[in-house]
Amino acid sequence: MPRDPYEVLGVQRDADDSQIKKAFRKMARELHPDNNDAPDAEDKFKEAATAYEILSDSERRATYDRYGHDGLRGGGFQSQAEGFGSFSDLFSAFFGDSFGGGGGGGPAVGEDLLVRLDLDLEQTVKGGEASLNFDAIVGCDTCEGTGAKQGSEVKQCDRCGGAGELRAVTRTPFGQVMRAVACDRCGGRGSLIQDPCDTCRGEGRIVKRRDIKIDIPLGIAHGQRIRLRGEGHAGEAGAPSGDLYVQIAVRQHPVFTRDGDNLIAVASVAAPFAALGTTIEIDGFDGPIEVDVPAGAQPGEEVRLAGLGMPRGRGDRGELRVVLDIVIPRRLDERQRELLQAFADSLEDRNTKAPGGLGERLRRLAGKRR
Repeated sequence: MPRDPYEVLGVQRDADDSQIKKAFRKMARELHPDNNDAPDAEDKFKEAATAYEILSDSERRATYDRYGHDGLRGGGFQSQAEGFGSFSDLFSAFFGDSFGGGGGGGPAVGEDLLVRLDLDLEQTVKGGEASLNFDAIVGCDTCEGTGAKQGSEVKQCDRCGGAGELRAVTRTPFGQVMRAVACDRCGGRGSLIQDPCDTCRGEGRIVKRRDIKIDIPLGIAHGQRIRLRGEGHAGEAGAPSGDLYVQIAVRQHPVFTRDGDNLIAVASVAAPFAALGTTIEIDGFDGPIEVDVPAGAQPGEEVRLAGLGMPRGRGDRGELRVVLDIVIPRRLDERQRELLQAFADSLEDRNTKAPGGLGERLRRLAGKRR
């Protein structure tokens, strides 16, 4: 089980952004590969980096505070601290070259890509799989990403000796650090193309339409993102691809409205049935849902049904809140009017006056605005 991110960074639960950032940078200095050769330094930094990713993002932090790590997983969160080829690359991803360490040498890593995915509310309740179509930069199939025409000669770069990078010493807050920079002659490829590929014109990459399937996390909300590592634009000359970020957009539903972990629906009930009490049905995702309307139900009253709301990442679900819209019958025939008049004549104050009615609500509202 992952540790509490507040505990990892050693900050209080009410810590502000500057305190969180300061705590993370302090740990990073202590764990930097140029200063710390302990075998568990990389694992400790990954843990700290994951904690920082959670607490430095207001939405992720709110999700964690409410639902813990299960809530983050349910929303599709994955730490970017995993999957790096070296410890130095990991530091560069968070701090850039100014913090010290590797990065910057060799072919450029592919850029990240952001794609919107429209979902129905039902898909966020049930999860499942969705298709995603988008244009992305991919490796050229004709030349297999080399950029050279098949059968043509590719010469080794005489400036970098085929390494694709040049070494440089830079000063950082942690002292002098040896770092690599891309060779300015071959652009980090390590080779010079004599006869470029006709398909990609020597780039080794082309723009292509991609079709992939992605898993929809249960309970994912409008505006959240799903990160897919290595599914972004292809890197140069075989360098790693960027990441794909899928921005979720949830369509409006004709019956249900989401409110956090809960679903809200409005159901119409004729006034006589609301007075007597009845059972009505509303259309649910898995068929009709029965709603018991209590006798004497008032306009705007809620009937709450546990376990029929949104998935919460802990194996349970929120509530379905059915708001009652009491409908007054119209276009009465003569017989109906007679019956209703007889009923009206039989009413007493105890039938029509109730504490907390609309008048009382208006008075409370007016009092708050004074």
